[in-house]
Amino acid sequence: MENLWAPWRGEFINAEKRSDCIFCTFPAEDKDAQNLILGRTERSFAILNKYPYNNGHLMVIPRRHTDDFTALDQDELLDLHVLLQLSVNLLRAEYKPQGFNVGMNIGAVSGAGIAGHIHHHVVPRWGGDTNFMPVLGSTKVMIEHLDDTWKKLRPRFDAALSAAPRVR
Repeated sequence: MENLWAPWRGEFINAEKRSDCIFCTFPAEDKDAQNLILGRTERSFAILNKYPYNNGHLMVIPRRHTDDFTALDQDELLDLHVLLQLSVNLLRAEYKPQGFNVGMNIGAVSGAGIAGHIHHHVVPRWGGDTNFMPVLGSTKVMIEHLDDTWKKLRPRFDAALSAAPRVR
């Protein structure tokens, strides 16, 4: 399936490919808007997907670099899943989706684009979001630019994370 995208997509495709893990590097940088980071907890962070399936598609990622979900300790699991739950709630409040796809692709053969660092995908869904464009035209229409999505969601994450009790 092909996607119909805004011009910023070409910048990413034509950019030199990084050798480091962006899921390790991005949270360490002070470039949240550029890196599309929505919020951080002690052991996890949320970031918009650069190639979203739908508007609001984000990922929740443990800070520790691992490709093994079973290697996460209880504190990491709790932190990751508290942020995952918060992300679903904030997306529900902002976009009012009728459902969600939430899951992980673990390993390259499962479709993981960044196989070396596990991450949850959270994709808001609406009735009819699989309409004639992808079915007949093999094209996905995105109605909102990623920068606009970040500007909507970042204040929600800031407010929720500043008010939330800290995970151990």
